[in-house]
Amino acid sequence: MAPFDTRPHPLDEQTVQAPQIWVDADACPAVIRDILFRAADRARVTVTLVANQWLRTPPSPFLNALQVQSGFDAADDLIAERAGPGDLVVTQDIPLAARVLERGADALNPRGERYTRDAIAERLSLRNFMEELRGAGVQTGGPATLHARDRQAFANQLDRWLAARAPR
Repeated sequence: MAPFDTRPHPLDEQTVQAPQIWVDADACPAVIRDILFRAADRARVTVTLVANQWLRTPPSPFLNALQVQSGFDAADDLIAERAGPGDLVVTQDIPLAARVLERGADALNPRGERYTRDAIAERLSLRNFMEELRGAGVQTGGPATLHARDRQAFANQLDRWLAARAPR
């Protein structure tokens, strides 16, 4: 798999801060959050979980949890506003991934699949098509169970992102 996109982005002129990880935590599996918690301390990178419910995090100076008002896309809106160039956003939400890619952040889903600027339009089209099918009453099924190979793929992609940001 190709490395994370390191091309300059138009928003790169904004104030540069240390890259951090934003997590769309309402739908993020607990096992993926645990991987992120361990990585935060190991790599000394800030991980911020955003959800419309209170989330418990282990004590760490690198972990934050933000609770937003319940409402349609409230967590997504906060992440999209705050994620910037060089950040990583962990989400299963394809529209959110598209928004943060436009802001220069990287996006990764909990199965270890990277969202890229080149492929996001196709992913959005497929998502919208499936949503139309569900709206018409077609049973499309839910997401597959998260397997050990998915957790490993996520951990591998996370390690690649962390390595790309490590001081040389």
